[in-house]
Amino acid sequence: MERENCWVWFKGSLKEGGAWKGGFTYKKDENPGVLIQSPSYVQCRVPEWRICTTEPLDKYKAPEIPKKSVWKIL
Repeated sequence: MERENCWVWFKGSLKEGGAWKGGFTYKKDENPGVLIQSPSYVQCRVPEWRICTTEPLDKYKAPEIPKKSVWKIL
């Protein structure tokens, strides 16, 4: 499994909207979703729609979020 750089979508709060954050790597394996890692965050598995492999032009534009989607895969 190779690690690749990615940007991850974070939803934000009631006062602030979501944003893409860089500085992550991700790995795909036989499990659902992708495993994201960063020195600043706890490693976790997220659905593929939450990552972008190229820097987003607008860091505040949300990705297309599937209906009834999960945010974190345990």
